[in-house]
Amino acid sequence: MSGDEPASEVVLEARSAREAGRLWQARDLLSAHVDAERDVPALRELADVLTEMGDLPRAGAIWFATGAQGPEVDAAVAAWREQTHDDFAAMWRSLPASVRAAPRPRRVEALRERALKAEAARAAESGAEEGTASDVELVDVDEGRGFDANWLVAWVLAVAFVVFAVIGFVTALGWIVPG
Repeated sequence: MSGDEPASEVVLEARSAREAGRLWQARDLLSAHVDAERDVPALRELADVLTEMGDLPRAGAIWFATGAQGPEVDAAVAAWREQTHDDFAAMWRSLPASVRAAPRPRRVEALRERALKAEAARAAESGAEEGTASDVELVDVDEGRGFDANWLVAWVLAVAFVVFAVIGFVTALGWIVPG
């Protein structure tokens, strides 16, 4: 199921491990890589490795992310859907972080929208308030990047706390040790 894009160094290393019969090593290399970086050839290689290992549900999630087609892909995606019981939130969370990050392919965005609707429906059924743990799990991966005013305020308060603690310590020391 390889594509037209050139293989990265990680993919070549994973293929070497795979050819040497070290599927677990190839899986680990590729999994770590695709969590951090959206690399379609690496995703395809990972899906091949997972299929070879017999992990059709995980392979199905990866194949879905790549948009691949074919009977092998259909079987793996069906296994993924069966394992997650078509729970869109579980399906969303099973995708690698790089695939969940914006911008997303339309099929992945559609899954995200369905996952958000499913979580909202669950929250409404259980009477849960907004901001429950299940809502937090669907937060976009890329929302944590860039400037965050909360972190700035936290750092300013931490620095102020340290400065005032030092001033208080020096003042108290001046009371204890005269002159």
